[in-house]
Amino acid sequence: MLSKEKREEYIKALAADTPPWAYNCKAGFTPGETPIYYSGPYFDEKEVEAALDTFLNGKWLVTGTKVAKFQWEFARKFNVKHAHMVNSGSSANLTMIAALKKYFGWLDGDEIIVSPVGFPTTIAPIVQNGMVPVFADIEMDSLNFDLTKVEAAITNRTKAIFVSPVLGNPPNMDWLRAIAKQHGLELIGDNCDSLGSKWNDEYITEDYVAWSCSFYPAHHISTGEGGMVCSNNEEIIKLARSISWWGRDCVCVGAANLSPKGSCGKRFCNWLPNYDGIVDHKYIFANMGYNLKPLDLQGAMGSVQLVKFDEIHERRRDSYREIAYLINQLVPEARVVEEHEKAECSWFGVPIVCESAEAKTKLQAHFESHKIQTRNYFAGNILLHPGYQDLGNYEDFPNSNLALSHVFFVGAAPHYTSEIFDYIEEVLLKWKHVS
Repeated sequence: MLSKEKREEYIKALAADTPPWAYNCKAGFTPGETPIYYSGPYFDEKEVEAALDTFLNGKWLVTGTKVAKFQWEFARKFNVKHAHMVNSGSSANLTMIAALKKYFGWLDGDEIIVSPVGFPTTIAPIVQNGMVPVFADIEMDSLNFDLTKVEAAITNRTKAIFVSPVLGNPPNMDWLRAIAKQHGLELIGDNCDSLGSKWNDEYITEDYVAWSCSFYPAHHISTGEGGMVCSNNEEIIKLARSISWWGRDCVCVGAANLSPKGSCGKRFCNWLPNYDGIVDHKYIFANMGYNLKPLDLQGAMGSVQLVKFDEIHERRRDSYREIAYLINQLVPEARVVEEHEKAECSWFGVPIVCESAEAKTKLQAHFESHKIQTRNYFAGNILLHPGYQDLGNYEDFPNSNLALSHVFFVGAAPHYTSEIFDYIEEVLLKWKHVS
């Protein structure tokens, strides 16, 4: 193990003028040579110090006091009563759907309405938990749910609507809330791309019975990997915790793990109904579950990232505005999706809708050839993909098909500088000679 002196020397070296580990925070930008990544962790030496200190000097390697602290801070920041950290946003969705199914008594074969456009791990957990994803096509103005299609998809087996605002851009939450209320449905949120997005000055998550978040390096805040399940309902979070901790009934963390009494005060007791002996509560399994725990050092990094969140949010909005203006002014073959007048999007990227598939292919290639990273609008229509084609007929969702053929995005990252915006303008001024 490094001595305290050696550790401090190492941290000081990492915090030098241009730290090699701060991917997108390096000083200097050379137009045409320095890649412009669509996203990436917004780190400085503070995240590295927190992670290193927890790894070398912390009491817990896996989930412990730093994760518990981050959960509490995260819940407080985003105005939710309970937050539970897991090892990825995908695991958060899997855990959340499993917890909701058990809490509400949903049955195998019950339905959840979801968009076919987005990331597959919004859809896979529905199937993995024995339920049925029912798809509603998007509309092309906002690339969100067509809410008339959502309402038309409701049946007597529909239990919830799973909302996943792609790139941080929410649908009409007033209308969506009214649909859910009228039909007695729950709203669930995949908030992995839209942490911090608001509607009428409130977080869009206020409308969800439960919601997930991801801390993958591309997302708004990052712990390397990681995710969160959030709800105002404590019982849902207790179920999520159990399912992500092997199905354990015990909720002890940190020092409580070392106590012979535990958090409940009766750790060693007669816990099993059909067994008379004394059993350690840590080995009572109330649910079928998984091991989806994060490392404690990830919690330490998350606490540092939360301090920067407001800055990240504003810088992402600034990046969106700068790039959207340039594209709308200089690329007549494309338009940028705009936020609703009631929304305040925490943009994950800048969604670009092209007038044709050919225009999309050429414009995307133009960006990439100048080292400006692009991404497809994630899966486009998920039903076109081999792993999901048995869930429905892709031809029934024409606008979702257009999301694959006509739409892509560039970054709205917090690390973009005026030099980067100037270079993007220069690249787009060349576009007319290409098109």
